[in-house]
Amino acid sequence: MAGLLNALPGAAAQGLIWGIMAIGVYITFRVLDIADLTVDGSLGTGGAVCIMMMLGGYNVWVSMAVATLAGMCAGLVTGILHTFMGIPAILSGILTQLGLYSINLKIMGKANQAINVDKYSLLVSLRYIRGVALQKNTILVVAVLLVILIAILYWFFGTEIGCSLRATGCNDKMARAQGINTDFARVLGLMISNGLVTFSGALLSQYQGFADINMGRGAIVIGLAAVIIGEAIFGRIFHNFALRLLSVGFGAIIYYLVLQFVIWLGVDTDLLKLLSAVVVAIFLAIPTWKARYFSKPVPVKKGGEN
Repeated sequence: MAGLLNALPGAAAQGLIWGIMAIGVYITFRVLDIADLTVDGSLGTGGAVCIMMMLGGYNVWVSMAVATLAGMCAGLVTGILHTFMGIPAILSGILTQLGLYSINLKIMGKANQAINVDKYSLLVSLRYIRGVALQKNTILVVAVLLVILIAILYWFFGTEIGCSLRATGCNDKMARAQGINTDFARVLGLMISNGLVTFSGALLSQYQGFADINMGRGAIVIGLAAVIIGEAIFGRIFHNFALRLLSVGFGAIIYYLVLQFVIWLGVDTDLLKLLSAVVVAIFLAIPTWKARYFSKPVPVKKGGEN
């Protein structure tokens, strides 16, 4: 039990970092109604760009900003493939993800690049969980960043452009009838989403001390798990848009806490991705099951009755 308790702060910190990525997934999956698989590649892009720039002597904030811009470029490519070239969204994401694998290799020069927390001024690190000043504590730093990002997104989605994004995802035909450029809205949404994902990747690479070519593999499953868990637990009490985004962050934390508990129980770690996929599939199926098997049938009135 002591081992589990010692691992929980690290799991919470990792959950917060992945929570930023999950918010990016939420924007495409729930707001735009697009299944974007670009994230499996763009998360690694964020880590690769951030680490290589810091190794090149750049400030951590500059490195993270450039990493975010790189992710927005990845989202732009996916958006152009989908809107301008007419490729289905899911295939557009797969194509961009595939291309990013080679790009990430070129950025890093090899499959893995490490960074030493003692030699470089990292914003977050696994070493900053215990025994550090409060302002350097990884959990506090990432929590503050998460709240700031949610506040910015809440403001943005209340603007005219932000509302056009929400209208596009809600009813594409009606949005076009209102004069909204839905193609632009989709591209912008994909850019914002992947910008958040790469920002998360930049934090994750600092936290674990390295960027790896495979660090984004399965990221979409973790993102969906965070979204679904957050909605399942907090959906009935969180109705405000900002609180819904916050619930996604909580969902990621819960996911990693449960994951740590499962590892503590001795479950084979090779099965963790499979368990994640099963959990996401079950939660996604719950609304259909409720409507099909647990809702009361609506009585059909006979002809002539009022």
